[in-house]
Amino acid sequence: MDKIIVDGGRRLAGNVVISGAKNAALPILVSSLLTDGKNTYTNVPNLKDIQSTCVLLQNHGARVEAAENCVTIDAGNLSNSEAPYDLVRKMRASILVLGPLIARLKKARVSLPGGCAIGARPINLHLKALASLGAKIELKHGYVEAEADRLIGADIYFDIVTVTGTENIMMAAALADGVTLLRNAAREPEVVALADVLNQMGADIRGAGTSVITITGVEKLCPVSVSIIPDRIEAGTFMVAAALTRGDITLENCEPEHLDALIHKLRLAGARIQVSGKTIRVEGPELISSVDVKTHPYPGFPTDMQAQFMVLMSVASGLSIISETIFENRFIHVGELRRMGADITISGNAAVIRGVPYLSAAPVMASDLRASASLILAGLVAQGQTEVNRVYHLDRGYEAMEKKFEKLGAAVTRVKS
Repeated sequence: MDKIIVDGGRRLAGNVVISGAKNAALPILVSSLLTDGKNTYTNVPNLKDIQSTCVLLQNHGARVEAAENCVTIDAGNLSNSEAPYDLVRKMRASILVLGPLIARLKKARVSLPGGCAIGARPINLHLKALASLGAKIELKHGYVEAEADRLIGADIYFDIVTVTGTENIMMAAALADGVTLLRNAAREPEVVALADVLNQMGADIRGAGTSVITITGVEKLCPVSVSIIPDRIEAGTFMVAAALTRGDITLENCEPEHLDALIHKLRLAGARIQVSGKTIRVEGPELISSVDVKTHPYPGFPTDMQAQFMVLMSVASGLSIISETIFENRFIHVGELRRMGADITISGNAAVIRGVPYLSAAPVMASDLRASASLILAGLVAQGQTEVNRVYHLDRGYEAMEKKFEKLGAAVTRVKS
């Protein structure tokens, strides 16, 4: 497996262009299954999860072509309703094919998904909602088997806010008969981006970005040509890097309004932040102040930025508390940060962090996507050379991260296995 070597102690400065959002691209690519014709997507990040999704869509009979950051998908010959274990096990987002397959082919057989080891992310909310739309659901031998001669609009309440659940049901309901109400729906920008694309296809979806989404089913959706929104988590990771290294980084091609919660916390930590159009400039403080954080669904502080912000607090002045309310196992990276000298104590769903003057380089192991990014950030400010192993997680969600850091002046290199 590849590993990344980081020589710490360098101040980062310069411009970085933010890539398209993985978490927006995945459901948008899958939505092509709802159409009969050629869809064109630009600003698609070149990531392992994107490649896995393209292979999965080809498995269902779609014609897929990918070049640079452009992907075209034609699902006119959609035929195979089964998503096998060997494809689905690689990422949880594979479950997103369930709704479109039922809507288009009237049946689906989808393996229960895999993904990062950051806690239980059950799909029972997806299944309950699809059953409300009229689908017959069974779990057999590790597969979800579903069928429905027709989907009928329903009033659906999600017991817990679920991003992929909202997206899955929104796609299925777009071709259902009648009106569907999704209550306690996810409000993330990625959900809004999917709704916008579906509406361009001819769907009738209103309220995306609020807790209640109304979908009036239509008979047919048409192909589109769209650009994927910028990745707010990649942007946030580079913003933390600027604050962490006392640097001066300007982010280009980003959506500042998607980062309000993080911007607020970084300013409290002492960072100077200027926003202009689709650019954000972050200047790190000489002395990082401690800040408490609690993760929440959007528009709250994102769980996907918790590990990165924890690194910042590890070298802050004073004591901070980071509470994780989304995933129960999302403190796996703490053990690795401790190996680098961080003073972190776990108490239930909270991490108590006592800032230390500096971190020390050490060989560390990445446990999931965002933990990978946090360990690289830690390496940027550690004394010595940090070796981050198992970076295949990183390649699932960050496009050419080491090259972008190199351009900013970091000593970050990838060692091929």
